[in-house]
Amino acid sequence: MERALPRRTRVKVCGFKHTEQAVAAAELGVDAIGLMFYEPSPRAIDFQQAERICQALPPFVSVVALFLDAEATRVTEALNALPVSLLQFHGTESPAYCEQFGRPYIRAVPRDQHAQAAAFQSQFGSAAGFLYDSNTAGQAGGLGETFAWADVETTDDRPRILAGGLDPDNVAAGMRAFAPHSVDVSSGVERARGDKDPEKIARFLAAVAFADAERNQEIKP
Repeated sequence: MERALPRRTRVKVCGFKHTEQAVAAAELGVDAIGLMFYEPSPRAIDFQQAERICQALPPFVSVVALFLDAEATRVTEALNALPVSLLQFHGTESPAYCEQFGRPYIRAVPRDQHAQAAAFQSQFGSAAGFLYDSNTAGQAGGLGETFAWADVETTDDRPRILAGGLDPDNVAAGMRAFAPHSVDVSSGVERARGDKDPEKIARFLAAVAFADAERNQEIKP
């Protein structure tokens, strides 16, 4: 019988606007930096700002570009201008829309689809994973609101990403209830919208590490 290996939950912090804050997050151990390209969002940045952030990041830190019902040409522009590792679609994008760029992508599952997540996910056969947030379809995340973690029903074995109102004080509970592959935080590590707090990021990472250690202690040899 093979021994189950310890797991480490990946962490993405989304919605950076300032280069120094993104670099600080990377140095603290964040796996992925999320950049927002949805103009109505207070965390939205342009490609010039994004390029400065990307150029300053150390190696082995992923860049995730978030879009919400954007024109396909804008997504293509971002891919041409920036070293994007992963696309994240948060609106009403169809499978064909998501697939046309030929890049790995994750698809946000709207809150009203959580109870039918398996059916929703089956439409997106090429998705690298699925993000569960508190937003409804066509609404950006970063609302600072949690959702009922137990409402999600799915048999899909692709990575599940937990988002929606996470912060240093509740992320461990969310991980226990949801068992995600990754967690995604924005407002929970901010002083104000788009203004990330390195101290809160450090506390968030420590809480994730604690929950991982707790889970890994339960693995039997």
